[in-house]
Amino acid sequence: MSEKLEEIGSRLRELRELNMLSVDEMAKHLKVPAEIYNCYEEGKLDIPASKLIEIARKFDVDMGLLLTGNEPKMIIFTITRMGGGVEVERRKQNKQYKYQSLAGKFVHKMAEPFIVTVEPFDGTPITYSHPGQEFDFVLEGKLRFHIHYHDVVLEDGDSIFFDSSYSHSLEALDDKQAKLLVLVM
Repeated sequence: MSEKLEEIGSRLRELRELNMLSVDEMAKHLKVPAEIYNCYEEGKLDIPASKLIEIARKFDVDMGLLLTGNEPKMIIFTITRMGGGVEVERRKQNKQYKYQSLAGKFVHKMAEPFIVTVEPFDGTPITYSHPGQEFDFVLEGKLRFHIHYHDVVLEDGDSIFFDSSYSHSLEALDDKQAKLLVLVM
């Protein structure tokens, strides 16, 4: 996994330098401390999916380029077989969320589709916010969805569509894993 993180970090550094931006400018854009951003470029820290999307938008590149180093080429359709999506993030500290990108080979996506696995976790769920909108559909399990001071329990077949610029988090309930189809737009 660390080799993959180093490759993503190297591509990120190259894009930043080609666009003549400083580490501080990128950190400010992503709303993270410069030390954290440096860890992204050095491959020492996983980059959250929401930050990868922001980076791709900033540099007007497809997220697939950041993840794989290959420019997506599919323009009519792309198929991702079960378990074949590109793993975007695994938080080693708590393994709370795992993202699998489902359309990494498709060019000019208007949304980023993921399968998100939420593991049971003792502690405070990690919160995210990012520009755009998001649609989450529960494939299996039960979870608590927190957004902007509201808690909602979602189960198999439930969905939520929301403004993802508001802070949000997911927490698996009943000590069981939950899986969602997530579209970030």
